[in-house]
Amino acid sequence: MRITTLALAGAFALAGIGTAAAASPTLEAVKKNGFVRCGVNASGLPGFATVDDQGNWSGFDVDFCKAVAAAIFGDASKVKYVPLSAKERFTALQSGEIDVLIRNTTWTLARDTALGLDFVGVNYYDGQGFMVPKALGVKSALELDGASVCVQTGTTTERNLADYFRKHNMKYEPVVFESSNEAIAAFQAGRCDVFTTDRSGLYAERTRFSNPDDWVILPEVISKEPLGPVVRHGDNEWGDIVRWVFYATLEAEEYGVTSGNVDELRANSDDPAVRRLLGVEEKFGEYLGLPQDWAYQVIKQVGNYGEIFERNLGMGTPLGIERGLNDLWTRGGLQYAMPFR
Repeated sequence: MRITTLALAGAFALAGIGTAAAASPTLEAVKKNGFVRCGVNASGLPGFATVDDQGNWSGFDVDFCKAVAAAIFGDASKVKYVPLSAKERFTALQSGEIDVLIRNTTWTLARDTALGLDFVGVNYYDGQGFMVPKALGVKSALELDGASVCVQTGTTTERNLADYFRKHNMKYEPVVFESSNEAIAAFQAGRCDVFTTDRSGLYAERTRFSNPDDWVILPEVISKEPLGPVVRHGDNEWGDIVRWVFYATLEAEEYGVTSGNVDELRANSDDPAVRRLLGVEEKFGEYLGLPQDWAYQVIKQVGNYGEIFERNLGMGTPLGIERGLNDLWTRGGLQYAMPFR
């Protein structure tokens, strides 16, 4: 009898969980403004965040900004993009200048604890590497003893560089710049032998060179660089929204839901997982303080994770990046959505 009573009490408690999301000050401000203020790369990083002459932004990070707007407003265009340097990005988020930072930013212990910020997921698993002129004849980073290295300050890249050369008992001359554009320009001008940043950034920057084949990305990956969206610490409800918008893109890819078939599946699918994702069953929108069709709008307007990746970074783009670690867990990668239950 006691077990039955406890079970019923537990069931009633679970039934009450999340029936209405607590008020999020950030979400309230976003709705009042009528758009999401999204911090992106000020330098413009091909494949991740670039702006054309008409002021239209595109890229992998940009698409996740659009996804948040689609979930909230049902309109992926309701985003104000705020270009930020590596030095400016955290201050802008801390001060409330932006609502979310989606700017190829590495999740580290210090950033997650000491800056008053929360990382809500890893949308791109990356690692630091090196690029050299082909004419240098270098095949490995272990051949770089005594090299001069162009690097951007205010990044994890700077410390990783020092750690790598110290670990391998090599010397190097750091040539430090405030912006990635300055570092790249100096590298192309021959002011340093090597340019270092995340490997995704190396592929992106190389597409800008007049003769990309004249530059070689060395095989070594010298660090873990988990990149992802960042929000202010303390507004857990807003963090939940950004987190589950990202997970929705992964869940959609895993279950074969695309921007092209989402309407048909929403109307006709018998798969419980698909029906939950698309708002046909369960009250996930209510739990997040969003419309019931929030995930449907994300997928319809922006696409699933695979669509976003291939459109901006994949083998059919100038970057030509393979999925690798960023493939789904079902295909040997690390991308994995938490259960939609």
